[in-house]
Amino acid sequence: MQKLRVKFRRGAELKYISHLDLMRLWVRAFRRARAPVMYSEGFSPHPKISIAAPLSVGVTGESEFMDITLTKPVSPHGFLSSVNRQLPPGIQLLETFVIPPTTPSLQSQVSSAEYQVEIITEKAKEAIENDIQKMLSMEHLEWHHERDTGRRNYDLRRLIEDIWVIGCNTGVCTLGMELRCDESGSGRPEQVAAALGFTERPQSIHRTKLVLGANR
Repeated sequence: MQKLRVKFRRGAELKYISHLDLMRLWVRAFRRARAPVMYSEGFSPHPKISIAAPLSVGVTGESEFMDITLTKPVSPHGFLSSVNRQLPPGIQLLETFVIPPTTPSLQSQVSSAEYQVEIITEKAKEAIENDIQKMLSMEHLEWHHERDTGRRNYDLRRLIEDIWVIGCNTGVCTLGMELRCDESGSGRPEQVAAALGFTERPQSIHRTKLVLGANR
């Protein structure tokens, strides 16, 4: 048995596929690459693949992580090359390395995520920075969003680690955000943008980094 940790990117070409469809894509690619992926036992076996933090539909990712359990050892470089040949445009394995089988699950290790968020706005950079400072100075920020199961109320401020302005050009401002992403909750960039007073949904949301607890 061998456990691999894989870093991958998902580009704009595939940003509108669901997490379930993405998992199906991985299973097909591994099968075509003849990767010896281990399956669970029982009535409905499923491949032992786990993604650190699924991307929302419409969000791209630059440095995503996935763990894969194999039935026998393989060359990480050979695995990366063979799987990449089976992937469509818009998704690519970037790194592959062996980890101990007893390594804690990825989901339990993720502590936060960093984003680049493009927003269409006529606000001046100074006004945006002022709004950010006001938000970061708050102890609490009661917020809510609607789900299929009804309204969910929560403290948005608790999910915000940091926000900063990357740059502003004519009509477009790019914000950097580090938001909590752990078992207690995950910050959503579009909710943070709305709380800052932007009325339009972000033009694009790109997750640039997942921060693992061990890396802090």
